Amino acid sequence: MTTDRPLGGRGAEGADGNDPDATTVHVPPGRARPAGPASGSEGPSGRTSLFPTMVIRGPQPELPQRRRVPARLLIMVWVVLLMAAVLVLVNVVTWSALTARTDERVDRALAQETAEFQEFAAVGVDPNTGEAFTDVASLIRVHLERQYPEDSEILFGWVDEPDESAQEQTASRSGRGAAEPDAGRIRQGQEPPYDLSADPEMVEAVLGSDNARGQLDTPAGPVEWEKVRVLPPGEEGTAGWFVIGYFTAQDDDTTGGTMSTIALVSGLGLLAAATAAWWVAGRILAPVRLVRQTAAEISEEDLTQRIEVSGRDDIAALAEQFNSMLDRLEGAFTEQRRFVDDAGHELRTPITIVRGHLELMGDDPEERREVVRLVTDELDRMGRIVEDLLLLAKAQQPDFVRPEPVSLAELTSDIDAKVRRLGNRDWRLEALAEETVRLDPQRVTQAMVQLAANAVRHTPPGSTLRTGSRVSGAEVRLWVSDQGPGIPAEEHGRIFERFSRGGRTARGDRGAGLGLAIVRAIAEAHHGRVDLHSAPGAGSTFTLVIPLAPVDGRVGREHL
Repeated sequence: MTTDRPLGGRGAEGADGNDPDATTVHVPPGRARPAGPASGSEGPSGRTSLFPTMVIRGPQPELPQRRRVPARLLIMVWVVLLMAAVLVLVNVVTWSALTARTDERVDRALAQETAEFQEFAAVGVDPNTGEAFTDVASLIRVHLERQYPEDSEILFGWVDEPDESAQEQTASRSGRGAAEPDAGRIRQGQEPPYDLSADPEMVEAVLGSDNARGQLDTPAGPVEWEKVRVLPPGEEGTAGWFVIGYFTAQDDDTTGGTMSTIALVSGLGLLAAATAAWWVAGRILAPVRLVRQTAAEISEEDLTQRIEVSGRDDIAALAEQFNSMLDRLEGAFTEQRRFVDDAGHELRTPITIVRGHLELMGDDPEERREVVRLVTDELDRMGRIVEDLLLLAKAQQPDFVRPEPVSLAELTSDIDAKVRRLGNRDWRLEALAEETVRLDPQRVTQAMVQLAANAVRHTPPGSTLRTGSRVSGAEVRLWVSDQGPGIPAEEHGRIFERFSRGGRTARGDRGAGLGLAIVRAIAEAHHGRVDLHSAPGAGSTFTLVIPLAPVDGRVGREHL
């Protein structure tokens, strides 16, 4: 594996790096790159393609534009409809209450007059003379003289026409001849809105009705009436009727006026609600319109548009999320362009070398063997670059790491055994953790072998290289340390970027600049990081830091 900077000389003091002149940095996680054409796409054969596939289509028919209703108008319409329903309900309830109150007032007035007359008739004594009434007409007349009806009321009596036997009985009792008792209409009091007793048709309708109560339409409006049958004393003589009427036109006019006022206020309130809903909806939806306009102006070439966020409501949160999405999108597009440019540059160089040697290849067998060797070496380098690119592309997939319970002691021992084959170095195993943790042993081994290979490439034969593992707090730490020339502090962050190269290695070659990017991708897939402790002349220590994960249903570590 290749590296970008001289990685030799990494802290002889061990993984913790006690050199006071050395600097320690936490390499920040790289920007997440979306899986897609820029980081590898799936081809028809099932293998991953490095570059996006260009699909050329013919002219596409324009889709019909659906007519959209503005959200502002929809909000206003719904508010108006809701308000209209509420106001209609208020008007109906108010009208029902006023009507019920009018009916109750009419019933109370009729019942009161009827009760007063029945109480007066039950006594049967003329208050003026102290003598008992002897006929119906006198009873009704005296009672009406003592009443003060309201302006909407009418009180009158009606005495039946006497027959001959009644006239004879009356004459014999009074000692006179054929004197006729009072008959017909008896009315006292103020002038009513309309005198029913003077209208024969109205009188016939009331007296001829089989019901004790009813309603009539008069020139003065509807009238509610109630009648009481009055029998003569001792059931001898002429009977009659006591009638009470209540004109409801005034109450109906009051109810109608009240309802008209309420309807007018409701209409004005509905108009005000519509205006307020239109204005409020416009203010609330203003950021949404900005989101839509900004989205319409965004293109692959210009992702700099942002929305000004004000307020703390859900719309402001939407604008913030949209801006955050644009940041991620801009970063992804920038990373994609840089990735494609760098990958094209890296692959173009060996292709140029191969083509140049093939074009200049002569007929000499020795020269041909040398050209074949050089071409094969460049093709191998191209293959390694492609494999590294595909690995980085796969790092964005959910199944890149497959954690499982792993014994750190066994994992560290296996890593130590594998790295010793990388070069003739003084390999030392500094520490061996005894815990069982949850991680992907293959990916962790791949990252540690990559770090060890970088150390071998940047240190001379016989140099001391240290490896080890430990559990510190809630983190698993595995490191590779060397005694090489070290890395300047300003280069600590850059060497983990893709295609970032440093100086030549101890063997004089240069890598493609993907090794440390792969190590960081493996650490980030475990939700961890790579720490670098290095300074010029003090060596370097690369530490893979992985948070502890649940093991066997428990969070933390488990001792073997």
